[in-house]
Amino acid sequence: MGSVIEILDEKTVNKIAAGEVIERPLSVVKELVENSIDAGATSISVELKGGGIDFIRVTDNGSGIAADYVKKAFLPHATSKIHSADDLFSVRSLGFRGEALSTIAAVCQTEIITKTKDRMTALSYRIDGGKEVSFDEIGAPDGTTFIARNLFFHTPARRKFLKTAMTEAGYVTGFMQHMAINYADIAFKYIINNVNKLVTTGNGDRRENIYKVYGREIADSILEFEAEDLGMSLRGYAAKPVVARSSREYEIFFVNGHFIKDKLLEKAVEEAYKPYLMQHRFPFCVLVLNIDPGLVDVNVHPKKTEMKFAHGPELFEFVRRAVGECLSNTELINKAGLVEEPEEKYTAPKVSAEPFEVLRTVKDGSRTLFVAEDRTSDDPGKDNTEDAGDSFFYEQNDGISEIEEKPAFLEKKDTAFTGKKPVQLDLFEEKIIKPENKPYFRLVGQVFKTYWIIEYKNKMFIIDQHAAHEKVMYERFVKQYKSRNVTSQLLSPTLILTLNGKQEMILERYMESFRSLGFEIEHFEGADYAVRAVPSGFMMLESREIFTGLIDELGDGINTEDVEIIHDRLAQMSCKAAVKGNTELSFKEADELLTELLSLENPYNCPHGRPTMIEFTERELEKKFKRIV
Repeated sequence: MGSVIEILDEKTVNKIAAGEVIERPLSVVKELVENSIDAGATSISVELKGGGIDFIRVTDNGSGIAADYVKKAFLPHATSKIHSADDLFSVRSLGFRGEALSTIAAVCQTEIITKTKDRMTALSYRIDGGKEVSFDEIGAPDGTTFIARNLFFHTPARRKFLKTAMTEAGYVTGFMQHMAINYADIAFKYIINNVNKLVTTGNGDRRENIYKVYGREIADSILEFEAEDLGMSLRGYAAKPVVARSSREYEIFFVNGHFIKDKLLEKAVEEAYKPYLMQHRFPFCVLVLNIDPGLVDVNVHPKKTEMKFAHGPELFEFVRRAVGECLSNTELINKAGLVEEPEEKYTAPKVSAEPFEVLRTVKDGSRTLFVAEDRTSDDPGKDNTEDAGDSFFYEQNDGISEIEEKPAFLEKKDTAFTGKKPVQLDLFEEKIIKPENKPYFRLVGQVFKTYWIIEYKNKMFIIDQHAAHEKVMYERFVKQYKSRNVTSQLLSPTLILTLNGKQEMILERYMESFRSLGFEIEHFEGADYAVRAVPSGFMMLESREIFTGLIDELGDGINTEDVEIIHDRLAQMSCKAAVKGNTELSFKEADELLTELLSLENPYNCPHGRPTMIEFTERELEKKFKRIV
């Protein structure tokens, strides 16, 4: 039986945020796919023509809509998801507003074909621009097919604001990719102009779908982890820093099934990645969060891509800690990748829900006509009709896409994509870069006066001496600061600085913080200040540059009382104090540098995120020299 659909009362309607529900083809696809998921579908097919402006079809194998509720479903604020205003605080479905179907039907030519398991036949209901056209019984499989033609056909002014068909299809593609990753247990088929763009198996393996959407480089770098705390659960897929990107587009968040964009979650992830990434680089990560619906407000915007969280600080720390622990428990050495990888083998995907209505019956007086939809016409609404007697039948799974299927998912020889459960934090690969392995590292020599070659068992590392020394100095300073054991070195002569009014205000505000970092500062006279000592280890730098640089950064809008901001800026200046490239080091100096590097918690990146080392394997070199094939 289908779900019971009710008209929301006025009180509930008034509490639902207002706004445009249908703006473009993406809006239609989003609402229909979410309805399919809420209906328990395990297979969903989405097809576009003309970027979705001309034609959209969504087919599912869900529960369908009961006959008594088909027409009712198209009334404003008709929904089976909630029944009163109180239900807004415990919404677990993707849809709940009851606006989608009525709005879609008002702006295009619409047909729904739906069948529940308890009925012998399906129902076809057609609406053009909000006006009922027909309501008939036809043959169809269980589930629902929704067809939307000619979006905004009766409002040309609104239609002209749509972008090109390619651009509109691109918006839908992004949405379908997100759905495929989040709902890996649903078999999706996504078709544009008779060409399969995305096909998933519905086998529950998110990593496999990440591969299909984002490719091998990202999929091979994925670290899987889980975390639970304070009633929140998290399944995460964090890529190693080596595949960082230049925008936040690849920070993907799902909360209680909804894809959302959220600055709090972005900040939490970026804080976790901060020690590993260069400035203005952003990680790839997929976070799937489940939170008590009573602690989340999804009624912020009709698009449901924004949420409010009752315990934002706790959520921030939960995500930051989970992602940070995943990264810190993993060997993050950059691999050189000398060897060309072989072509991957593919296997065919499982069949997803297919459009069935290739042939449908339309009664015309005493005759029964078979209507075959034109699959090639530019006009998606054009039909070819032929007289076929008084028979009645439908042809199932004859779908719109009678084209050659391209294999769409990878079957690897290793276990990376076999659908096994994610590796837990305590099962990550054994780390190589640790103090107890020092006896197995052999310094080979320096090349280009910048890089050191080091042999370790069947691996070879190349270490950037500047990045490594910079990281060692950074960590040394941070450790001293946290233990309140920062030492100072006296300047001779004392540095006298003349500050303007803004700089004086900043210095007075943060004076104790500067002193805790190892500066000795006192007012001299007028606008002059005497800097008598600086943090140990920075004597070789221009002290004026260190001090005034810090004050200027603090005046650039940083709104914090946290001394961590100041010491972070200062510690990153270890870059200027570190040994430079094109500088010869002795074997003893290089060995001491390696010893300190091996002792660090994060030896893989300098404070700016650049790698300190890269790795080659013996096998890679042998293949490069054709010793093995």
